[in-house]
Amino acid sequence: MPRLPFTAPNLLAPMEGVTDPLFRQLVLELHEPKDLGGTFTEFLRISHQARTRRTILQHLGTQGPIPVGLQLMGRKSDALLETARTAVSAGVELIDLNFGCPAKGALKGCAGAAMMDDPRGLEDVVQSIHDTVGSEIPVTAKLRAGGDDDSLLEDLVRAACAGGAAMVTLHARTRKEAYAAPAPWERLARAVAASSVPLCGNGGIDSHADLARMRQETGCTYAMVGRAALGNPWIFSGHEPSAKECAEFLLAYADGLMGRDAPLRGTVSRLKQLLRHWSVGGIADGAEGRRSWLHEGDPEAVLARLGTLAEQDRQRV
Repeated sequence: MPRLPFTAPNLLAPMEGVTDPLFRQLVLELHEPKDLGGTFTEFLRISHQARTRRTILQHLGTQGPIPVGLQLMGRKSDALLETARTAVSAGVELIDLNFGCPAKGALKGCAGAAMMDDPRGLEDVVQSIHDTVGSEIPVTAKLRAGGDDDSLLEDLVRAACAGGAAMVTLHARTRKEAYAAPAPWERLARAVAASSVPLCGNGGIDSHADLARMRQETGCTYAMVGRAALGNPWIFSGHEPSAKECAEFLLAYADGLMGRDAPLRGTVSRLKQLLRHWSVGGIADGAEGRRSWLHEGDPEAVLARLGTLAEQDRQRV
């Protein structure tokens, strides 16, 4: 079994439309490898055509000391296998297979969480990628706890292991539950008991302390954070950022987006995606504090307010 490249037991979850290379890089730069052990790209959807080396490298973004794996999503096909081969030739050191996305488009294409009703088919996809990339590249699988219920949970985990997965990540909610709270951690303990490889738990982590608590209570080797990292990009280290640090992070994200030719209004829309979840630094406290950002219709005013926050905090230091 190939060695997993992670540098710590805390991992950043891939999230479609959010953890693009820019956001991911800003979060990675906040952490030492001892605090944040690795992450994955947003899923690269494979339908009828294989993805090119250029697309794969754009998806990966800048590489550094914290490993970034490539996440693929698609049904078993020549295009999927060819993309995996291209990824290896491009230097990808870890491939993750997404069987957890509950979006209607994924389900219609018999990909993502559509596979939560088909353990045998899931095993076949994992096995095909494992055989394609060889024994040196770890292949991991991201699952949900089931489709409409969790009755197949153990079967799904065993199927991923039998197919050659080097790690199984389990989102503790089912496909039907989507992202609704809570995420029952007892399902993670069941998955650990059924798995012959390291298990990564995902779902229900809200704070830095929850990372260790999940591992202790469930037996998971790794803990993966999704939405909580949008509201607190420092969650992996436990650092408590000031308003200045928060404003500077958000402004750096805005600058990066506009440097990639994103329009101003679209840039601020992406900022509001983060501010909807923001939980640190005192800049969006309470429902009213969050509403004041989300209901601001002038994108220039949002950036100006962030700039003022950073400058005022700097003057107090």
